[in-house]
Amino acid sequence: MSPSWLANEKGDPNQDVGVVPNPNPTITGPWTVDKVLDTIPTGKPAEGTSSPIGYFHILERLKTTKREGWRRFGIDRGESISDHMYRMSMMSMLAPPALAARLDMAKCMKMCLIHDMAESVVGDITPVDDVTKPEKSRREASTMDYITQRLLGKVDGGRVGSEIRAIWQEYEDSQTLDSLFVHDIDKMELLLQMVEYEKRGKGRLDLGEFAYVKTKIVLDEVKAWAEEIMKEREEFWAGQAHVHGEAGVEGGVAPEKAAMQDAYYRKE
Repeated sequence: MSPSWLANEKGDPNQDVGVVPNPNPTITGPWTVDKVLDTIPTGKPAEGTSSPIGYFHILERLKTTKREGWRRFGIDRGESISDHMYRMSMMSMLAPPALAARLDMAKCMKMCLIHDMAESVVGDITPVDDVTKPEKSRREASTMDYITQRLLGKVDGGRVGSEIRAIWQEYEDSQTLDSLFVHDIDKMELLLQMVEYEKRGKGRLDLGEFAYVKTKIVLDEVKAWAEEIMKEREEFWAGQAHVHGEAGVEGGVAPEKAAMQDAYYRKE
């Protein structure tokens, strides 16, 4: 069997079975969960049953959906959504003791693994995509309702589904210390990946626009980590010209892109 034949026997012979393509460009009219489900090559997961197998299948899309921000820079085989969330969860375990004493560590680890779960259906929407923040929130909430009610509503009486939905909502509301910590870890993980890709590119790849997220970290303990990784970045570039996204337009970010970043991260 050739790799191209394996890729998609009945469809595009060049489709890589290891990657979930972004379904959104193929959807016409108002976005709905069911329109996306109709595009899944493996078929819609079973709903309304006491088995979690349908849920297990939808989770696979997190493993095979790439983080879109990097793809704009030609990193087509970069991290997946699951890759991102897994490292976040592991990072959260290393909260400095003084902060860890104030956190529900087990919930924070779960929140790291849940916070982008909606992207299994919605896809990874970035600041430069033509999707408003309210529309992004609507799509993600609809997806979490689909996952926790239609897929998990009858599994163990809906107990786990309800817990997942509540933890996701806590993250979205961003009112608790646990959620603020996980938001900061989200941004810190991005900074780490930014520097790692730049180093792997040996100076040919400037991802500095992503450093903007450093300005949105709120907890002092995570700010200290961010300062450390940004120092590492400066040492890597060693005086060569590069973008400083943390300084916005003055740091070399295009004005229109800086405006998109501001809108994306603005608290409603």
